[in-house]
Amino acid sequence: MVNLAERVLALTPSSTLAITAKAKELKEQGEDVIGLGAGEPDFNTPQHILDAATESMQAGHTKYTPSAGLPALKKAIIEKFEKDQGISYKANEIIVGNGAKHVLYTLFQVLLNDGDEVIIPTPYWVSYPEQVKLAGGVPVYIEGKEENQFKITPEQLAGAITDKTKAVIINSPSNPTGVLYTADELQELGKVCLERDILVVSDEIYEKLVYGDHKHISIAQISPELKAQTIIINGVSKSHSMTGWRIGYAAGNSQIIQAMTNLASHSTSNPTTTAQYAAIAAYNGTQAPVEEMRQAFEQRLEIIYDQLVSIPGFSCVKPQGAFYLYPNVKEAAKLTGFNNVDDFATALLEEAKVAVIPGSGFGTPDNIRLSYATSLDLLEKAVARMRQFVESKR
Repeated sequence: MVNLAERVLALTPSSTLAITAKAKELKEQGEDVIGLGAGEPDFNTPQHILDAATESMQAGHTKYTPSAGLPALKKAIIEKFEKDQGISYKANEIIVGNGAKHVLYTLFQVLLNDGDEVIIPTPYWVSYPEQVKLAGGVPVYIEGKEENQFKITPEQLAGAITDKTKAVIINSPSNPTGVLYTADELQELGKVCLERDILVVSDEIYEKLVYGDHKHISIAQISPELKAQTIIINGVSKSHSMTGWRIGYAAGNSQIIQAMTNLASHSTSNPTTTAQYAAIAAYNGTQAPVEEMRQAFEQRLEIIYDQLVSIPGFSCVKPQGAFYLYPNVKEAAKLTGFNNVDDFATALLEEAKVAVIPGSGFGTPDNIRLSYATSLDLLEKAVARMRQFVESKR
């Protein structure tokens, strides 16, 4: 018998990967399944980025790089921050890693001691709690209430802080809700963090996917004091449709970044060299494909949102960014005779052949997550199937 480490045995498997695997299994059996679980754009990586990767390989750039990333890529990231957020970083305040997910993992590994607490608003991205636990930390949840667009308040934050609190995670735009914090809201949350000396982990991976009149604001933009108190997590996966390239980065306190670099030198050595050259092209080249993709997502959202909320028992806070819808379907589950939303989601897959992610994996069991990072035709078919499913069982 193999005795596995307790930290691994305590992990909760990813609900997004589980539902995706089940949908794939049904497809392989010949079922016409529409998958709405994807957390990645349905566009290919732009051609100029592909070309840059090919050119880098042909030029012989296939060896190790510095553990924290190529200097040229750090420079491109620094220029991106100056252009987009108006904030300045030095090279020793940037680390490039193997995707934003692994950068977050590395951050928690260097930041947390056993028993340290990290405040996580619900709904949350599924990996936040597990990564905190893997580092010996304790996730502390604050409910982002649906009537407040799933956003936490300064009062909630202040009430959750203890002498063990090390950090709070802010994800704006949010996965799974797609909501954004405003500058005023970030300022008020920031005041609490400054007063109580709490590090802000600001996950901004969806910053380029914002719709309507809304605007992405980084909490690090609010003041020099908050910038010093914030570690920004970002990457090219969502903005440039480069999920498989695995390039993410962190920006912030040089001591934290150095510790992350030291850990990376003993774990991953460096991010994939070819992918780093591709990321340089992503930031230094034309941004037209980024805007084209953003517009496509916005168009899908505007069309599909009204159709979705007209399904009996569905209600939904309208997203302002990312590419997810996060409807509350508790009433729909009741209407169709299910005791909970997890069972409702399973039935949607098995009977309506629509794969969605149950909200229990994000800390809110009354919701489901749907990705609109798929064609409008498939989205409309999926919503029609869900409507038919609910109406046939009422």
